[in-house]
Amino acid sequence: MVLENLKDYPSEWAAIESIAPKIGCVPQTLHGWIRKHQTDIGHRPGQTTEERERIKALERENRELRKANEILRLASAYFAQAKLDWPAPRRRNKP
Repeated sequence: MVLENLKDYPSEWAAIESIAPKIGCVPQTLHGWIRKHQTDIGHRPGQTTEERERIKALERENRELRKANEILRLASAYFAQAKLDWPAPRRRNKP
């Protein structure tokens, strides 16, 4: 709405200040939404919403994999220690 009516105002901020109360938010919130939209469509530098979501998902997956690796490492150490505590297998005498 702001970008469509920008020509009717002397500046982008004037448009934001005029339109924000009409949609029920403060101008700073609307300004953030506009910046985010401009980044998403490539008019401003920065990470797009899709890129940020992808990075967030990869970071979450990375945390989960680190936890799984730690669990496997501890289990491996536990079973290796348990194996050392087992009695040696008996050898059968050959007839």
